[in-house]
Amino acid sequence: MDYLTVGEIVNTQGIKGEVRVASRTDFPEERFQAGSRLLIFQDGKFLQEVTVAAARKKKNLMIVKFKEFSSINEVEQLKGSELKIAKDALQELAADEYYYHEIIGLTVETLAGEVLGTIKEILSPGANDVWVVERPGKSDLLIPYIKEVVRAVDLENGRVKVELLEGLDPDED
Repeated sequence: MDYLTVGEIVNTQGIKGEVRVASRTDFPEERFQAGSRLLIFQDGKFLQEVTVAAARKKKNLMIVKFKEFSSINEVEQLKGSELKIAKDALQELAADEYYYHEIIGLTVETLAGEVLGTIKEILSPGANDVWVVERPGKSDLLIPYIKEVVRAVDLENGRVKVELLEGLDPDED
């Protein structure tokens, strides 16, 4: 079975068994809502299934309480663990929505067919996501996921067509 990482336990929070989670999902509100079932993997091996009792956002982390743990001593050993879901548990998205794992790794090219690079990461700084494009011999290109820039996403052929607006390319004179 295939799994997708939705978060990483980076530390404990308080003494009642809460953990700090660095979210790695495009839907943190859904993935960490009360009642959600997650799988804990440590060093690449399945450890156990847990149920979210409560979660809240704090700065750029999620503070998560699992029903299975009630003290800091029980969650201390979970630091560095990954939280995953089964890939087949994903729901279908609207036509212009994508999961991070579908976008990362796609080749980015201009409308004229010039290959710019490969999407290596997705940032969520605010109003819209920003796709980080790794370019050989150049600095990374930050592409805002807005319709004026991202013109077409072709998952089947692994390509994204973009129109670079003025000022988007830091290496351009």
